[in-house]
Amino acid sequence: MASKLGNITFYADDPRQLAAFWAGVFRYPVAEWDEPLKTRLLDAGLTESDLDKRAVAEPAEEDSGPRLFFHHAPSPKTDRNRLHLDIQATPGHPPTRQELEDEKDRLVALGADVVRLVDQRWGPWPELYYQLRDPEGNEFCLQ
Repeated sequence: MASKLGNITFYADDPRQLAAFWAGVFRYPVAEWDEPLKTRLLDAGLTESDLDKRAVAEPAEEDSGPRLFFHHAPSPKTDRNRLHLDIQATPGHPPTRQELEDEKDRLVALGADVVRLVDQRWGPWPELYYQLRDPEGNEFCLQ
């Protein structure tokens, strides 16, 4: 049996805010600690403060995208990511320049910052993508 991706986990200063950002990126519903799960967690000894230190963003339909988990970081981010996400602006086909611009604008409205536009060739292949940062400075690319 092959392994399966469980979560993509982010350390975050504000897990709930970062979960809301990434839920918006992927058009996931905003996840909350709803009942009966919230009661189970509190009954297990967690506090409201504990719940504020973690958050989840997941697709409405199982197996229709990755589950994202957000955990409170013990210290602020200081260095560049060692891993980043590449986001497809138009799943199923390469975006036109206008489609890429429109999706970049949507992500900026959610709270992303533009680092740079990359428009170059890598050998025989064109590369056209935006390098962006989420609200806590995590780099990702929009292609």
